[in-house]
Amino acid sequence: MKKTLLALALTSLFGLVAGNASAQSSVTVYGIVDTGIAIENGGSAGSVSKLTSGMASGSRLGFKGSEDLGGGLSAFFLLEAGINVDAGSSGQGGLMFGRQAYAGIKGDFGTISLGRQYTPEYLTLAFVDPYVTGMAGDAANIMPNSGAGASRMDNTLKYVTPTFDGFSAELAYGFGETAGDTSAGRQLGAALTYVSGPFAIKLGYHNRNNDTATLKNTDDGKTTLLAATYDFGVVKAHLAYGVNKGLNSSPLRNTTNPFGSAIAPVASTDSNDLLIGATIPFGNNKILTSYIRKDDKTVRNQDASQLSIAYVHSLSKRTDLYASYAKIDNKNGAGYTVGSAIEAGSGDKALQVGVRHSF
Repeated sequence: MKKTLLALALTSLFGLVAGNASAQSSVTVYGIVDTGIAIENGGSAGSVSKLTSGMASGSRLGFKGSEDLGGGLSAFFLLEAGINVDAGSSGQGGLMFGRQAYAGIKGDFGTISLGRQYTPEYLTLAFVDPYVTGMAGDAANIMPNSGAGASRMDNTLKYVTPTFDGFSAELAYGFGETAGDTSAGRQLGAALTYVSGPFAIKLGYHNRNNDTATLKNTDDGKTTLLAATYDFGVVKAHLAYGVNKGLNSSPLRNTTNPFGSAIAPVASTDSNDLLIGATIPFGNNKILTSYIRKDDKTVRNQDASQLSIAYVHSLSKRTDLYASYAKIDNKNGAGYTVGSAIEAGSGDKALQVGVRHSF
């Protein structure tokens, strides 16, 4: 009885504190729980069957809020933690808020935010990818999601303009924080977007300085991605073309020589990417599909292509079931693998079946 009364008291106190905080700060708690079964084939270690987390969307727990400062000005924040549902552990290498963590100011001038944030080029890729960089068909299996394979930048100052006649833009600067050298390790990102009815087009760019405190004068990695979608109603078309130049412009997701090649695959430093995809909705269902081709222009000529398909059934506005399959064709010892939203994958093909719930 004492334990019951204590639990009731603590629950009431927590509810009162949370209610007051919400009233003062307009704090919202949200998240995604995504889990399922993946079967991966084609790697030198053999077939892998596993219950895993975050295949379609990385599982997460987030807190966001804003405060009206008056005069059209507001302050806001977002803290988002990655969760591995299969093991109950933290994602992003154990970082507390490894997915996103930032605060900022919003007004008629646009928004300014500071912290760990998505790069403009990655947001361009997620915009055009039918899978939104998730499931087996994740475009990031072959296409770069910004320099060094990181979709997020630490120490980032980002500015996003208001929308003018369908146009908007964003700029991001990631501080390298190297003593005595302001350019070493720094990152730059930008994107320009235009939306008009069913048509949308986005140009994303990322530049990563590869210098370190001890290694200087290395080439910058530059990634440029032009992406467009058109919603015909019965089908939404997706098209993108990317150009990648320099070290870390198009890194491999799996760097462990997954196919056991005598000479381990090397990330391309000069390549072009093409994506063609479609989203086909019908009732509470939709079919996703895409074809991606990487044209490696280095002497290794390690081209690759990926063909994928997925089926998604919505049980409600917040819960869906999905199944996805993808296969990669690697040429001349290329080492691209079929992964998912948070995993690099271990082979050149994979089947994934899962459930995703948002709250």
